[in-house]
Amino acid sequence: MRSTRNGSHRTLLVVTLAAVLGLTSAGVPASASAPGAGTGTGSADAGADNYLVGRGISDVTGEAAETGMMGYSSFDQKTSGIHQRQRSRAFVVVDRSSGRRVVYVNADLAMIFQSVQQGVVARLKARYGQLYDEGNVLLSATHTHSGPGGYSHHLAYNLSVLGFQDATYRAIVDGIVESVVEAHEDLKPGTISLGAGTLTNASVNRSRTSFDRNPAADRAAFPDGIDPAMTVLRFRQGGQDVGAISWFATHNTSITNKNTLISPDNKGYAAYSWEHDHEDVRYLDNTPGFVAAFPNTNAGDMSPNLNLKPGSGPTENEFDNARIIGERQSTKAREIYRSATTPLTGSVDSRLVYVDMENVTVGGAFTPDGKEHRTCPAVVGASTLAGSVEDGPAIPGFTEGMRNPVSHIIDALRVDTPSWLASCQYPKASLVPTGLLSNLYPVTPRILPLQIVKIGRLHLVAGPGEFTITAGLRVRRTVAEQLGVPVGDVLLQGYANAYSQYVTTPEEYDAQQYEGGSTLYGRYTLPAYQQEFAKVAASLRAGTAIGRGIAPPDESGRQFTLQTGVVYDNPPMARSFGDVLTGPAASYERGGTATVEFVTGHPKNNLRRGGTFLEVQRLVDGRWVRVLDDGDWQTTYRWTRVNGLTGTSKATITWSIDAGTAPGTYRVVHFGDAKNLFGKITPFTGTSPAFTVR
Repeated sequence: MRSTRNGSHRTLLVVTLAAVLGLTSAGVPASASAPGAGTGTGSADAGADNYLVGRGISDVTGEAAETGMMGYSSFDQKTSGIHQRQRSRAFVVVDRSSGRRVVYVNADLAMIFQSVQQGVVARLKARYGQLYDEGNVLLSATHTHSGPGGYSHHLAYNLSVLGFQDATYRAIVDGIVESVVEAHEDLKPGTISLGAGTLTNASVNRSRTSFDRNPAADRAAFPDGIDPAMTVLRFRQGGQDVGAISWFATHNTSITNKNTLISPDNKGYAAYSWEHDHEDVRYLDNTPGFVAAFPNTNAGDMSPNLNLKPGSGPTENEFDNARIIGERQSTKAREIYRSATTPLTGSVDSRLVYVDMENVTVGGAFTPDGKEHRTCPAVVGASTLAGSVEDGPAIPGFTEGMRNPVSHIIDALRVDTPSWLASCQYPKASLVPTGLLSNLYPVTPRILPLQIVKIGRLHLVAGPGEFTITAGLRVRRTVAEQLGVPVGDVLLQGYANAYSQYVTTPEEYDAQQYEGGSTLYGRYTLPAYQQEFAKVAASLRAGTAIGRGIAPPDESGRQFTLQTGVVYDNPPMARSFGDVLTGPAASYERGGTATVEFVTGHPKNNLRRGGTFLEVQRLVDGRWVRVLDDGDWQTTYRWTRVNGLTGTSKATITWSIDAGTAPGTYRVVHFGDAKNLFGKITPFTGTSPAFTVR
């Protein structure tokens, strides 16, 4: 089927490439076949410590101002401060009998791009030699849409961010590596237990018309059209609980594309709630503490917006929704955690292969009609333009004659989809043949990592994209059959090791909703994954080596940015950096909000990764003690450019005073950095007058 191309269609090309294409993972109701179902209860200390376990956490927050955000592909959504910092949570597990080990990372990011996997693995190899490599390191993202972007090496995912943002990329890679190093150095004899349950009030199917096209046998696994399964790993060192990984399928998009503050969204709040509120973790104290990761699974069609409207459900306040949906995940995870008392046994192992997903011949054993088919060079479909109206509205088309910072790039991307490719992608209405364009410059990925990690009886199938719940179920069934294990012992880990948009079933693909239009490699993308993952599983079961395949090239040397840097900072007349522009009130009741404004510099001068732009301090026995920072839920740091010509800006720090706040004397402190005309960057500190909280 040939797609026509006229002037109006060309205009839409911009929107297609700008439309950030992300959202997925997979599972089956725990009551039926979720990992851990049927596990007995017993002493958490029963049996020997079969493993060495270690955990670590680090800051991966990028540029907090004037950087495009990753997830909604909105040119207008640029960072303007921090609501909560983004973090990487890492676990290392070593099989004490064989010495084999795996690394599991979950980071508060929109996606793990191939660029990040390459950067992290290179750094780990430089530090540890062959101890860690692509095969035994699994990197995953929570899929928050409220973080800075520009850290991919593929144009489609950097376009709305105005190109590659090196400082954000380095913050992400450095932070992930630091979390793994912490986990490695934390290794101690320990146990891992597996538990499962269901959570039914934190997700809704945002593409029900597509889901309903699947066969009855698939739909029966999800009676309510959602994947309610939550799977939890409980980590202990000796007799001490040290961490948890809690998988649950819901989009990390409670916060909308109108927000410009960095936030890890509902899954970040779930982690913060468990770590900070229940385990008394204070991130800036730099002492080992409980680590609670909340990764996604097959969340491609799972939305947290329960009213099927952005920022709506269960309330009409997006930040309240992030907190509530996050708290529901945290509460259920802790419940499952407490009941997960029987330690896992079994080996630790992993396999990874690289597959050219644009050129897979899929055998009839994996296709709906039992015939051989092929995948296609990547194409972005017209339905991508609609966006997911439940999570993020469509991007408005550009007007004729409009010029923008990327218009010359768009001009070069006006390529017709040839008839053979349109036929291969049928019934997709093809807009941008990114696979063909990638022959000249990397636009979307072609070669992808497919990985399976085994920790005792649990098998994690690491998929480099957003799988719908039914797509994830089919992958799990395929892998379980090859491994000879119950499907409940197989979990689809989405957003892992690379990113290639959506994966739908062939039946869902035919509906060409947003998810189908964003399934890059055609109708048989999922069957190709099933076939190739089956090969990986067969190797894992047999204990034999598998050829790695040809890894994708490192594209770091071909990146560009159209985003300007900081020229200089300048305080207002008769003011100095750190001066208070607007002070707090003399006193506040608990439940009120304190606001302080400071003269500041650009936050790009120093990301303060591992640190903070603010502290709320309390006077205790004559000494000021930090009680909150910019990683806490109750605070916000917002940067505002006052005058671009003179280089003046201000920082607005707010503190929503919790009802449980201890009465006393407090102050707000701002930490910043200023750049002069000669490029020298100088740190400064601003301190507000003291005030009381009653």
